[in-house]
Amino acid sequence: MLSTVNHAHSAFAAVAGMKPQLSTLDEVFASVPRESLEVGEGLFWQGDRAQHVFEVTEGVLRIFKIIGDGRRVITGFLYAGDMVGLSLKDIYIYSAEAVTPVKVRRLTRKAFQDAIENAPELRPQLFALLCDEMAAAQDQMVLLSRKSAEERVCSFLMLIARRMHGAQQIGRIIQLPMSRQDMADYLGLTIETVSRTITRLISRGVITPNGRHAFDIAKPGKLLALCGDGDSYEDLCEGSLKTRQAVWPH
Repeated sequence: MLSTVNHAHSAFAAVAGMKPQLSTLDEVFASVPRESLEVGEGLFWQGDRAQHVFEVTEGVLRIFKIIGDGRRVITGFLYAGDMVGLSLKDIYIYSAEAVTPVKVRRLTRKAFQDAIENAPELRPQLFALLCDEMAAAQDQMVLLSRKSAEERVCSFLMLIARRMHGAQQIGRIIQLPMSRQDMADYLGLTIETVSRTITRLISRGVITPNGRHAFDIAKPGKLLALCGDGDSYEDLCEGSLKTRQAVWPH
C-alpha cells in the first residue's frame, strides 16, 4: 500500500511539473543513462576542466597523478557506488582511468550542485562522503610514510577485501583486477617488491592463489595482524572496521 501511495505521489508530481524529492545521492544520478569505458580508457585527465561529476555503477577505476619527473602515483581505486569528480577547483587535480570495463553516470557540476541545494537531506550525505575521503587520505599518508613493504601490501589486500564486501562481514576471496604495477604505484613500491611480498605471503600460507586475479585469505587473523594497524580479528568478524574509499579528497 505504501509503495502504491509513493508511486501515485511521484506520478502526481510529474503531472504537476514538480520534481520528486530526492533522499539519497544515488537518486541524483538515477535518471541519467549509463556510459561505458573500455579497459585503459580515460574518464577525464589531470588538468581538464572540472565540468562533470560521475557515479561509478560497474567496474573499477584508478585515480592517479603524474608528478614532475613523469612518474605515475595512484591515489586510489573506485568501485560501484563511488562518486568521482567532486573537484573543489576549476580543473580535475588527478586522472581517472578504467582498470576493468566500467559503466558510469554523468552529471554537470551545476546540475549536481542544484540537486544538493534543493534537497537539504542530501547535504549530510555529501559531507559524510567528503569526510570519509579525507580520512582515507590520512590513512594513505600513514601507509606511505610509516609502514614497511609487507605492511603496505597486507593493508592493500585487506582494503580491497573490505571494498568488495562493503558493510557485510568480510569474505575470504580477494579479487585483484588491477595489475602488480598498479599496486606498486599505489603503495610506493617497486613491482618486484610487490611480487616478492605476495610470494612470501603465499609461502607462509597467509593467502592462496585462486585463479589469475584472485586470492583466498587462508589466515585472516594473520593477514590483519601483518597490516600493522593494531586491529583484532574479533573486530574484523564483528564488522566494526570502517570501510573507506582509498582516494584523496576531491
